Amino acid sequence: MAKILYGVHGTGHGHAVRALSLARHFAGLGHQFLFVSHGSGAAILGREFPVEDLPNPETPIQGHKVALAATIYSSLAVHSRSRQYLRQILNLMDRFQPDVTMSDYEYFVPRAARLAGVPCLSTDHQHVITCCRHPIPWTRYPGYLSMAWSVKTFFSENSDYLVISFFQPPLKPGVRAKILLPLLRETVLKRQPSEGDHVVAYQGYTTFASFLPFLRAIPSKVMVYGFDTGGVDGNLNFQRNSEAGFLDDLASCRYVVCGGSHTLISEALFYGKPVIAFPIKGAFEQYLNSFYLERLGYGQYSPGFHPRTEFIPAFEAKLEDLRRRIGRENFCGNSEIFALVERFIREKGLTYDGK
Repeated sequence: MAKILYGVHGTGHGHAVRALSLARHFAGLGHQFLFVSHGSGAAILGREFPVEDLPNPETPIQGHKVALAATIYSSLAVHSRSRQYLRQILNLMDRFQPDVTMSDYEYFVPRAARLAGVPCLSTDHQHVITCCRHPIPWTRYPGYLSMAWSVKTFFSENSDYLVISFFQPPLKPGVRAKILLPLLRETVLKRQPSEGDHVVAYQGYTTFASFLPFLRAIPSKVMVYGFDTGGVDGNLNFQRNSEAGFLDDLASCRYVVCGGSHTLISEALFYGKPVIAFPIKGAFEQYLNSFYLERLGYGQYSPGFHPRTEFIPAFEAKLEDLRRRIGRENFCGNSEIFALVERFIREKGLTYDGK
């Protein structure tokens, strides 16, 4: 069985949740994992697997906006010690002796793997930005170019790429990548969707001032997650953090209100739930997720943090049509992803278009 060193971006939960789903599956087949991560990613992964804590460039969020100055400072702080951190990974590889490496939007593991001559498989969503063509408005091109530069410069040292995405834009010619449907947790797959009378709202970052007033305008009970507090305030039912409780409510809700997280949007769509998205300002990947969500007829997004009061009844009037569109699609790529990762582990690489 193989030894796998897996670098995982630690900001937010999506990267760690995806990596954990892969590790659980392949650890069950006898493979051994050692993770490199930081922040919330290290906390999530460390409950089940050994983790080496190592900083990576972060994207701090304040008031539902990317904190640009803090982001630049974080990147500079990490890069000022990049040689030291790279040596740590190389020393770790000497001790662990991985057969292959993997990365979910992590900076150091792919670079160390390239230096050591060990193949590295990327398994993130962010490379959909650089590997695919997108029909975005020209007004969004500055954000697109900035994010594409960041992905290419800091996170594109892998030898192979699996791009995981609920939307499937065309790959650019000559790109060594495969685009696949979402990877879903086993706990998601075990639940059967139903339609209750509540709405689920989730915010994983510091929210904007109008978020709770917006939720109060929804004419249904709203199960609010992300604040890790309990209590009832009118139609708002605040829930403590709980994977089981959240997924139970998600599988049985009318629709979902959230940011632009790819993981949560994918899980909602798998259960057939329309989505209202409030992408983080300045986070192009979240905008892109929200753009396709609306373009494909799965939901709507608000480009600002002060949606008009007519937004909710207009959205609810479209629910049946949104559900029909969602119901025609498949949002689970687990089988194909597992097969390709198994091939990568076995063959130390992937082929693309027969090459």
